[in-house]
Amino acid sequence: MEGAIFYWVFWGFWIYLTFIVEKQNPYRLKLAAIVLIVVILTNVRFAVGGFDIQASGLFMLGICYFFINQEKRGALIYFFICSFIISIAYVTFHLFEIFDPVWIIFKKEWMMGITMWYLALLLQKSLKGRLLIIFAGAMQGDILYAFILNKFDFPYVIGTFAYLDVCSLTALLLTGWTALENLGPILQNHFHFLEKGKQKSS
Repeated sequence: MEGAIFYWVFWGFWIYLTFIVEKQNPYRLKLAAIVLIVVILTNVRFAVGGFDIQASGLFMLGICYFFINQEKRGALIYFFICSFIISIAYVTFHLFEIFDPVWIIFKKEWMMGITMWYLALLLQKSLKGRLLIIFAGAMQGDILYAFILNKFDFPYVIGTFAYLDVCSLTALLLTGWTALENLGPILQNHFHFLEKGKQKSS
């Protein structure tokens, strides 16, 4: 069912942010509010310049631009380059799906999610940076894809569950990968501490 991945992931993030993350965390309430607003806006759709747009996708793009705009000039330029690369990958995948669907060997959401996950890992080092370029880049790609289809008079709604599903899956993969990255040093420090304890006791 379209949107199932999005709802599972976003409600999971909201529950984690609301009930598990420490209340002292300065980003907790802001992120929980953003997640909840995105879920609410999935039922809002409007038309701009002949294009139908789902409000949740446009809201995510605005939030990403807000956070990216807070970066220093050098980092800001690099963020937009990274998001542009994601946009091109997003559009290219959709165009290949139309003209040569044979190469899609399993669910397209997973193929796109894994592709964008790998690109995000290559382009950004922090989880925040990776999530920003994914949500912004994919939405930019969705807008560009809608412009291309409009040239051929194909109807297309921007920022629908197809976009949200891919971004949600990619966000889940990135979060899981970051957890594994952080788990390595923790385990290494733990074993190092145990070795020191054994040496002292001997």
